[in-house]
Amino acid sequence: MSRYSATHWGVYEVEADPAGAPRLSPLRSDPDPNPIGLDQLDGGVTRLRIARPAIRKGWLEGRKREGRAEEPFVELPWDEALDITAAEIARVRRDHGNEAIFGGSYGWSSAGRFHHAQSQLHRFYNMLGGYVRSVDSYSLGAGRVLMPHIATNMDESNASHTSWDVLEAHCTLFVSFGGVPLKNTRVSSSGAGRHRVRGGLRRLREAGARIINIGPVGDNLGDDDAHEWIAIRPNTDTAMMLALAWTVLHDPLFDRTFLDGHTVGFEIFQAYLLGKADGIAKTPEWAAAITGVPAARIAALGHDLLRHRTMLNCAWALQRAAHGEQPFWALVTLAAMVGQIGLPGGGYGLGYGAMNVMGSAHPRLPGPVFPQGRNGVAAFIPCARIADMLLHPGERFTYNGGVHAYPDIRLVHWAGGNPFHHHQDLHRLRRAWARPDTIIVQEQYWTPIARQADIVLPATLSLERDDIGFATREGLFVAMRQAVPPQGQARDDHAIFAALGRRLGVEQAFTEGLDTRGWLRRIYDESARKIAATGINLPDFDHFWEDGLIDLSVHDAPHVMHADFRRDPIAHPLPTPSGKIEIFSERIAGFALPDCPGHPVWLEPYEWLGHAKAAAYPLHLLSDQPQRRLHSQLDASPYSRAGKVAGREPVYLNPADAAARGIADGDLVELFNDRGRCLAGAILSDAIMQGVTRLATGAWFDPGPDVERHGNPNVLTLDRGASGLSQGCVAQTCLVEARRFLSELPRIRVFDPPPILPRSVSP
Repeated sequence: MSRYSATHWGVYEVEADPAGAPRLSPLRSDPDPNPIGLDQLDGGVTRLRIARPAIRKGWLEGRKREGRAEEPFVELPWDEALDITAAEIARVRRDHGNEAIFGGSYGWSSAGRFHHAQSQLHRFYNMLGGYVRSVDSYSLGAGRVLMPHIATNMDESNASHTSWDVLEAHCTLFVSFGGVPLKNTRVSSSGAGRHRVRGGLRRLREAGARIINIGPVGDNLGDDDAHEWIAIRPNTDTAMMLALAWTVLHDPLFDRTFLDGHTVGFEIFQAYLLGKADGIAKTPEWAAAITGVPAARIAALGHDLLRHRTMLNCAWALQRAAHGEQPFWALVTLAAMVGQIGLPGGGYGLGYGAMNVMGSAHPRLPGPVFPQGRNGVAAFIPCARIADMLLHPGERFTYNGGVHAYPDIRLVHWAGGNPFHHHQDLHRLRRAWARPDTIIVQEQYWTPIARQADIVLPATLSLERDDIGFATREGLFVAMRQAVPPQGQARDDHAIFAALGRRLGVEQAFTEGLDTRGWLRRIYDESARKIAATGINLPDFDHFWEDGLIDLSVHDAPHVMHADFRRDPIAHPLPTPSGKIEIFSERIAGFALPDCPGHPVWLEPYEWLGHAKAAAYPLHLLSDQPQRRLHSQLDASPYSRAGKVAGREPVYLNPADAAARGIADGDLVELFNDRGRCLAGAILSDAIMQGVTRLATGAWFDPGPDVERHGNPNVLTLDRGASGLSQGCVAQTCLVEARRFLSELPRIRVFDPPPILPRSVSP
């Protein structure tokens, strides 16, 4: 019987080894397997597992807010730990109400559809009356709020990108702002299947398409698949898109047919483009002064857009910045002006290169879902505003046209995810993290969030439980049969919440009397019934569980995004107020936000190389996805640690910038600004434009007395909302300076488990 494991990094085959841990190998049919995760059972990783329930010593002694992240933990038996945890949840609900509880799970915790920590956490608290939730994501905060107003929601967009086979056959010009970095395409948020992007780009290039990479980094488009790299100052892409739109508008081939039939508001945007609204025409010369791209190059590219079957792409990184809504809006507007949206090989993409799923030809099918129930609490926050919420209860904030208030949070319960990876300005987050009475964390490893919790409950790995792997448009159903027993006393999240539910009177409502196998059968059967309505019949659950894998690739078909809308916008309207692409949005304009008007505009970032602040901090820091892990997952693995420089995350510098600072390849570097300092290992590269530096996210946060020791860029990044519309994260808006680190090298401590005391020390 074959065994498989579905992960965000890909599908693995699990081979039993009588002598020890099972061996993991990539799915044999994967044309470009991902090495991340193959060593997840390595001893260097498993030594960081949380063995038993543990509670911070000071919290047990009644010091609830003092000493967090500084004190040792005390291990307790499960029953005692669960009694204490349930009693604290009950106290907060009784004294402060459910609106004082933040259910802080943030995605990527498991590719399994049942043991998805976020779903388990949310269902549990919904059975208790609700919790304060977060909305949107760090990856797509601005895009998720903007896109439903102007075209379609991001989930629909992600699952609807024109497939790579169509691009190969029809696209002759592929222009990408922010590249198509293969490292990002190694994953998908609900599990990656066969990895397609490297082959898709290669075949596109071999078919004769011209590929242009626009951005401050030149090595982030496939395997050197780009024919040209146009270096541009970070955070200025919108200005270049506007100048390209100006050029298209004045080109003799410009045709308004698509605009007239499929968009609204172009005339208002056109007045802005021509300078009638503000006295500034958005010409290539105007954009050149902002972007650093020569005006002649901008103009030439603008004319090329109309003379080819052109796909315009924008990386998600561009909207993770100040006024992050604008590059997405400007790109969609530019594509509408080119007039090829809905044609094979033309139009736009928002994230080719963000995940494996974009460009899939696999069928889009409804997968298994663990029901979460109804949340009885209305309060919420945009996910990137967690520090604001904890620091400023009662303060008002705007979001998507509404005005809301931050709740007063007394208890944080986190299962899945690591805010000390995702969030910006981690020193500020640490100050905020000290404010709740209690922080409960369900985790597998002694990660930074577990170390900064009060109550830590050990959770199982995917390999230690049964589950179902499925991600829409990834083409595989995977029976994730348990491969190894749980390490230590780890329990799966469902069992933990069921036990808490027993103590709080909601166990039956939470479990509905089903064990894990019962739930797997139910959610699989529900999914199979929905899929049958599309004409695809799945085997029954027992056959699926026995076989281990359902391959849906026989149902693959070419796909063109917005093809139906182009053919008949009346019969197939977009889910916008007008049913069309909204170049001008009356709804957004009606919000009267000074930092997000009703059409795409250039707005100066909070920090950028054209800002006065650049005199003190002359390097623009890019904090991208890492090469050797997903976010911070498995940072302790041999594969991740093999990519470190002097044990730190590598920082990439242009040789000229390095020489000016006396930095050589392999040197230890200190990056700093007025928010923090961190250490990293220098790598010099001509693929980084001068004035820019790049430090990937995900190094486990390792704060020292005066410097972060491990290379986590989020001690430097800015914790501010992208705009009053989205409140998305602005990690890519960040200025720093760099210098050689000449002091004594501090030891990395984050890969040492925290001190654990015997039970006898507690009261």
